[in-house]
Amino acid sequence: MQNSTSSAGVGDYRERLGPSLWVLVSAGVVAPMAALVFAPLNTTLALVIGAALGLLTVVLLVSLAPVVSVENDVLRAGRAHISTELLGEPEVHSGESARHARGTGLDPRAWHLIRGGIDALVVVPNLDPEDPAPAWVICSRTPERLAAAIRRAQLTRSTPGR
Repeated sequence: MQNSTSSAGVGDYRERLGPSLWVLVSAGVVAPMAALVFAPLNTTLALVIGAALGLLTVVLLVSLAPVVSVENDVLRAGRAHISTELLGEPEVHSGESARHARGTGLDPRAWHLIRGGIDALVVVPNLDPEDPAPAWVICSRTPERLAAAIRRAQLTRSTPGR
């Protein structure tokens, strides 16, 4: 669930936007609820079904969490991707600035990858004239590293001979 970077290429960055600990704990409540439903039938079966459903819920929440990455001069945010040469200067927002950027300052036309429990975000202007989304708004636990990876990918692409 945490961030990881690799030294395979300049500007590489990868972060899974996994659920917070409290979401996982809340999902774990599925186990006793399912066990209570099946308890009148058979207590052993109820415990097995409850444990299986609780574990399955947590595994699905973690494995289906979107990934943000910068690899080979491409920014990927969940299912979407865009070349970094089509992006402007990334802006890092945290605290009150991030609350405003996610709330009243949010452009509904922008591409959003926002997850609860992740406060900071990066707003990257989209310079592609054919793309209707004017910006990408991406949550990140380490927004400075994401912004730096985007800048490195833009610099690497614009520098000849690299």
